[in-house]
Amino acid sequence: MEIIEARPGETILLLGNEAITRGALEAGVDFATTYPGTPSSEIADTFSKIARYLKKKGKDVPFYFEYSTNEKVALEISAAASLSGLRSLTCMKHVGLNVASDAFMTFMYVGCKGGNLIITADDPGCHSSQNEQDNRYYALFGNAPMLEPSNPQEAKDMTKEGFEISEKLGLPLILRTTTRVSHTRGPVKIEEIKESKKKGRFEKNPFMVTVPSVARARHPVLLEKMKEAEKLSEKSRFNRIIENGGGVGIVASGISVGYALDAVNILGIDADILKLGFTNPLPRDLCRKFLEEHKKIIVLEELEPILEEKLKTIAFDSGIKVEIYGKGSGHFSRLYEYNLDIVVSGISKILGVKNPLPDGGKTDLKLPSRPPVMCPGCPHRASYYSAKKVAPKDTIYPTDIGCYTLGRSPPLEMADVLLCMGSNAGMACGFARATDQKIISFMGDSTFFHAGLPAIVDAVHHNHDCVITILDNRTTAMTGHQPHPGSELTGMGEKARALDIEDVVRGLGIEHVETVDPTNLKETEEAFKRALDFKGPAVVICKHPCILLEIRDKRKRGEKIPIYQVNLDKCRHCNICILKFGCPAFYFDKDKNVRINEELCNGCGVCTQVCPFNAIEKVGEKR
Repeated sequence: MEIIEARPGETILLLGNEAITRGALEAGVDFATTYPGTPSSEIADTFSKIARYLKKKGKDVPFYFEYSTNEKVALEISAAASLSGLRSLTCMKHVGLNVASDAFMTFMYVGCKGGNLIITADDPGCHSSQNEQDNRYYALFGNAPMLEPSNPQEAKDMTKEGFEISEKLGLPLILRTTTRVSHTRGPVKIEEIKESKKKGRFEKNPFMVTVPSVARARHPVLLEKMKEAEKLSEKSRFNRIIENGGGVGIVASGISVGYALDAVNILGIDADILKLGFTNPLPRDLCRKFLEEHKKIIVLEELEPILEEKLKTIAFDSGIKVEIYGKGSGHFSRLYEYNLDIVVSGISKILGVKNPLPDGGKTDLKLPSRPPVMCPGCPHRASYYSAKKVAPKDTIYPTDIGCYTLGRSPPLEMADVLLCMGSNAGMACGFARATDQKIISFMGDSTFFHAGLPAIVDAVHHNHDCVITILDNRTTAMTGHQPHPGSELTGMGEKARALDIEDVVRGLGIEHVETVDPTNLKETEEAFKRALDFKGPAVVICKHPCILLEIRDKRKRGEKIPIYQVNLDKCRHCNICILKFGCPAFYFDKDKNVRINEELCNGCGVCTQVCPFNAIEKVGEKR
């Protein structure tokens, strides 16, 4: 396993996320926690793979790692390790910090003993997220020092040095990445792995109990520590000027640094670049000097104009007359992620130079729409199909975050509203009181443990008349099949007690609970009918393994996968299999006959129950 077996001095190719894990190992990390979420997932998954690999080799695992119930719990566990003197980190996607924010804000007052990193991966462009919030605001909001890598090498280096900075200040530190940094693969120079402590000791201190009097005392301490952080920022090797000459200065952070470097070369301009990596607190003296030495400043940062506004403030307070261009001037957008075309185009317009990229990098080539779909054989499709078949036409379907969110697309169209993890059940309760319509909400098994329980308690206590569906595919599928509290193994490959969802639901007070296998359509339809007829909160648990795991396990056991095909002699061209069920393995051939793509078909056989003419038949097997 190259990431841990590479020797110091070697250079290997790593994802930005993998580089973060390597940097943590080189820093001697003792503790790592997470709730998986793209684009951060590979950080934790790499810890998990390393732990399993070392255990298989009979070697000692130098750290503790877990997939926690949710991001708040992950941060609290990591904070406890830090307060015991251990180096710890927790990683999450950007919206995960919303979940952890209650703990985060007070953790900044308490401070840390062992170095603590809070790694948040933002998602400009919403590649896999419900919003594109800019988590740099959390660093400002919570008064947290923050580092922002621009490439995999910096991701490793900043992680390693971040622990040192955290311990010097006695503060948790935010390491903020974005999708393109997290998922870029690049060369990373390897250094020695530091030996970890494994066990720490908690020393009691009344100033860790944040009652109001303590909080009042700790807040000014935090602000003083941030003054010390600014001194470190001024001296940091991650903040530096790349000199190219000329009166134009470009200020960039994160992935925008790479775009700036390329744009300068493409446009053939003389422009100095102030590369900022230690971005909170900003090195104000360095920024002031840079502003004074240039007539025009171009600020490159994705999403919100945080650097731009801070630079304008520094210029105003210092009486520096300089033109500052960016989002405020209309040359760059607060929306979505940047790319080289966008950056070159913006800079060329500001400087009045020709853009050498053909048509700004645009093309007339039109690709067919290819929206993401649930896999062929996905049990969620069967659950949705059964629920829709028996529910009144005006039924409201609150949904949640996971593979099953794809049920929003035609032909199923089984998603009406989505806010965040766990919102399905809370909104079901609200709709049950606000309308006379029937409500069927949907959440996954991992979401149930993450954020679903409180709303179910509310449904029981207030007797909200709604059906809450738990789609239990035995894994956290969408982010990479990570385990959750319903799994029998931990992230380190150790045996764990698996919580039974039906037992938990009954323990919360739900009286009407049924568990069904959604691949049995008739049984599932009847379960939804009974749930809809019940007065009060009802829960239907649709329990069947993720088809990808099921196929993998069958192949491991040497079992063959059934092959199905449409018998054209029986087919009456009702097209229910395509127009209502919507499995992507079905297609129309050139003669408008329905066929099954045998390469895509996973042999679940649910379609044989869908066809009213029994035209879908098993025709063979494959490995």
